[in-house]
Amino acid sequence: MATERSGRPESESPGLIGRVRGRLEGPNTIGNSRAYWAGFAVAVAVLLAYPYMVGVYQVSRFSLFLVYAFLGLSLSVVWGYAGVLSFGQVVFFGVAGYTFGVVSVNFATPLGITGAFLVGIGGGALVAAVLGYFMFYGGVRDVYVTIITLVSTLVLHTFMAQTAGDQWTIGQAALGGFNGMPTIPNLAFGVGGASVAIGDVTFYYLVLVLLVATYLGLRMLVNSDFGRMMVAVREDENRTRMFGYDVKRAKLLVFTLGGALAGLSGVLYAAWGNYVSPGVFELAFASLPVVWVSIGGRDTLLGAVAATVGIEFFRNSLGGELAFVTVGALLLVSILGLPGGIVPWLERTYRNLRSGSPTPPAETTDSTDPEVTEA
Repeated sequence: MATERSGRPESESPGLIGRVRGRLEGPNTIGNSRAYWAGFAVAVAVLLAYPYMVGVYQVSRFSLFLVYAFLGLSLSVVWGYAGVLSFGQVVFFGVAGYTFGVVSVNFATPLGITGAFLVGIGGGALVAAVLGYFMFYGGVRDVYVTIITLVSTLVLHTFMAQTAGDQWTIGQAALGGFNGMPTIPNLAFGVGGASVAIGDVTFYYLVLVLLVATYLGLRMLVNSDFGRMMVAVREDENRTRMFGYDVKRAKLLVFTLGGALAGLSGVLYAAWGNYVSPGVFELAFASLPVVWVSIGGRDTLLGAVAATVGIEFFRNSLGGELAFVTVGALLLVSILGLPGGIVPWLERTYRNLRSGSPTPPAETTDSTDPEVTEA
């Protein structure tokens, strides 16, 4: 379904800034105005100043929420822009975390940890590519993809939970079964004397820089020709194929990208807590990315980031089973009242208030993407 997204007339101005904005703005993203980018700059500035306003514990705690944002973005790209609902993002998250742990424990030098960082992300992407290849080139579509990814999560949880014996030790790294791997070293980049050790505050800034860069990169992707093809596949796969596009290849590429983003999140998670366990494959955790993206707006990158950080901050502050119950209630209210997500509704409301039009009602269509074209 088409939306009345504000275009990008302000970015038509010549010059470097206009050209950069022209790459970042388009009908498939929210925020195509100077006001948005001013607000974005203010938000980044506040996040940069955050460690100076709170203690180290709060900085470390908020780092985790930013780490989860990569996981939310991975599902936003796969589901929101390509129409593939996956419960398997935590599979790539967990595989990457365990891979990073095994490699970094066995090669606990700055160079080894740097390699582990890259190998972990690659591991998540590789698993996504293999799983996606057999699904998409095997003709699996729609709800069956969701079922297969969910089953993959449950299988890995069951398998990793029984890896407690000595036979499940890889070099010096013991997988640990339910106890997990508690000896994962901190992040470090470089070689020998030219290396940089990553502490709590440095880790926060690293994650923040990576998140901003990833968000901007994905904005360029979804507004590119390939991004428009992603949206076309989501809207009508058969028609897109009829126009000569390789739908299976497009789905595989997007699914692999989602695996890499989830893998980045998993590596950062393992480095953040120096620990990874089969809990990352639990059904409750597997459902969280779907909750984040559904509430924020599954076809908006901004919604995925904002909802992930906001919900996790709230859930972590509340704690216990009450947190899950409250988040579940919030999901129900959001789906029934704002099926398109909170962030798209806020954007439409703001735009209509500025133009003097009445506040639009929440969308109630069955479309999986309200941001395909622009008038």
